[in-house]
Amino acid sequence: MLDSHFLKELKEYVHFHQEEPPQIDVCESAYELDYKLDAPVPNSELEDFISINEQPSFRQELLGLIDEKGFTDPEVYKKAGIDRKHFSKIRSKHDYRVGRNTAIALALALELGIEEAEHLLAAAGYSLSFSDTYDLVIRFCLEKEIHDLDYVNQALDSLSLNPLTG
Repeated sequence: MLDSHFLKELKEYVHFHQEEPPQIDVCESAYELDYKLDAPVPNSELEDFISINEQPSFRQELLGLIDEKGFTDPEVYKKAGIDRKHFSKIRSKHDYRVGRNTAIALALALELGIEEAEHLLAAAGYSLSFSDTYDLVIRFCLEKEIHDLDYVNQALDSLSLNPLTG
């Protein structure tokens, strides 16, 4: 069960991060942009761009972290609250797209800090927003090194949010 100090701290964290940030204009003037939207992108240029900028996949990042942290696959998928079949799909299918909550649950199961978790989520195409209460609860738990899925789900429930898994 969550104690009152934890709940107070969580609510203050969410409230602080949901205040309106100052507006910053980061766009250049349309007159300053020199894009040729009509011109086709040469295939070799596109291939070069991809080869220079491509990052490891979620699957590669996940499996690397499991090895790096010294966990076994069953330890990770059980702590994440996902079944063996689902984890097997993630492990064996190189193009498998994992769901957002599954990616978050796996980050928690691996006991990642906020930066590592954000990196893993980015590999899956996701991020944690500062404008969404659900994401703020996850951020709060990661920053406080709270990795127990039941505890995280209780924190979400305390603010009437859906659980991460289950």
